Amino acid sequence: MEVLLVALGGAAGAVFRYGITKAVQPLGGGAFPFGIFVVNLSGAFLLGLVFTYLLERTAVSDELRLALTVGVLGAYTTFSTFSLDTIHLAQNGNWGLALLNITASVTGALAAAYAGQQLARI
Repeated sequence: MEVLLVALGGAAGAVFRYGITKAVQPLGGGAFPFGIFVVNLSGAFLLGLVFTYLLERTAVSDELRLALTVGVLGAYTTFSTFSLDTIHLAQNGNWGLALLNITASVTGALAAAYAGQQLARI
């Protein structure tokens, strides 16, 4: 049952990632992978928020928590896409954008996850 819940959550997370990336990417001007950047930061924030809230403030089942965190948010966040986008930026000579993507995504995701945790504890 757990595998099915993770799979269903993962399908939803992948659809959310696709839709948000397509909607947000044009706002970044095209050169920088802005859509994936927004997905990674929002996913880190949501994972920090949802995991902490469900674990510390509710009595939801382990299965539901697994479906939401591993399934939905695991498929929603896109570290592998971030990695490939960064490699493409570097291979195309956009070293500054590659470094910006690494620095902003990693520090931003850590800050977002922490912010989500803290919000869940209010």
